[in-house]
Amino acid sequence: MSETYPPITEHLDDVETARDEGRRKMDWALQHMPILQALREEFESEKPLDGQRIAMAMHVEAKTANLVELLALGGAEVAITGCNPLSTHDDVSAALDAHDNITSYAVRGVDDEGYYEALRATLDFDPTITVDDGMDLVYLVHEEYPDLIDTIVGGAEETTTGVHRLRSMDEDGELKYPVFAVNDTPMKRLFDNVHGTGESSLATIAMTTNLSWAGKNVVVGGYGYCGKGVAKKAAGQNANVIVAEVDSRRALEAHMEGYDVMPMAEAAEVGDVFITTTGNRDVITREHFEVMQDGVLLANAGHFDVEINLEELSDLAVDQYEARDGVDAYEMEDGRRLNVLAEGRLVNLAAPLSLGHPVEVMDQSFGVQAVCVREMVENGDAYDAGVHDVPDDLDREVAEIKLEAEGIEFDSLSDEQREYMGSWAHGT
Repeated sequence: MSETYPPITEHLDDVETARDEGRRKMDWALQHMPILQALREEFESEKPLDGQRIAMAMHVEAKTANLVELLALGGAEVAITGCNPLSTHDDVSAALDAHDNITSYAVRGVDDEGYYEALRATLDFDPTITVDDGMDLVYLVHEEYPDLIDTIVGGAEETTTGVHRLRSMDEDGELKYPVFAVNDTPMKRLFDNVHGTGESSLATIAMTTNLSWAGKNVVVGGYGYCGKGVAKKAAGQNANVIVAEVDSRRALEAHMEGYDVMPMAEAAEVGDVFITTTGNRDVITREHFEVMQDGVLLANAGHFDVEINLEELSDLAVDQYEARDGVDAYEMEDGRRLNVLAEGRLVNLAAPLSLGHPVEVMDQSFGVQAVCVREMVENGDAYDAGVHDVPDDLDREVAEIKLEAEGIEFDSLSDEQREYMGSWAHGT
């Protein structure tokens, strides 16, 4: 336990009630997480993580909590905090902290100082493994806790933004221990990024605003995997989708999928709802705010709160007020109101009614996280410092657990087919 920053239980007035409610949420989620259920049986009996200390910075809610508990059941001691000040569920954090092998420092709504103090608390734990969502933990290790690098076996990174940061760090020769790019593996990208981000972002925006998607012009900033998911789900709810992209091939792909493609400067004039999914900064800026229609919704489905430039929006506004829970209205000099959801943070996790990705989707992603931690513990010496792709057999292992749980059978190659595909001698 950190000597400088207290765990969640010291931040709450009614700890027992919070723990009971958090456990109720975790139990509900686990019913719908067959991958983690299967891995619980394995981890609990074999204890593959025995003796490990794991530091985690994640979105601390019910689905994540089941991953944390799985790692503890596997023999590890775990210290966890949030990776976003508004995505923690205090009751779930309290339920985790009740476990003998888990200390949770995650508290909803902390300021920047509290956020980083909680991160430091997990590192005061002297971890041998890090599990990150956004790379703040890995960054802090290298900046402030370099002595830990020699004893950290490796890590795993959950999200697109974190992997981008890690690859940049690796290219500069500054990443000093191995980290699995969990985000980039098929079981994450094809399901979590596409279906998870698409469904949860649209559901959260609809619940927060009580507005319909039908007939609206929805502008999607970025057409990576997350942008594809948002566009697909919005179109499925009868919205008119406009994509703004900086990559020529992705712009062409969006066009071939039937979406309108135009620069953000043009989309700003006609959009009703704007959803950024890039992981980059300044996707929507002053020039766009100046031409937007009255009543537009501005939401970020990327990671950090830099995609919508709120400083420039504040400079333009003559008034700012809470239009409804989770919606801040910025009133322009001409009377137009531009509505920002969840303070420009990750909308599907930071809005008041947000619940994050669907349970079944996160079961897959967290299954990959769990087997990656197991792999790093069992075979860490095989990985040099730097970013590593998730071994394909691990990704397929998680897919096969899911298919078996769903009662779905699939074909396999015959010996002749396998030989044919592995040979260069077969001609016409």
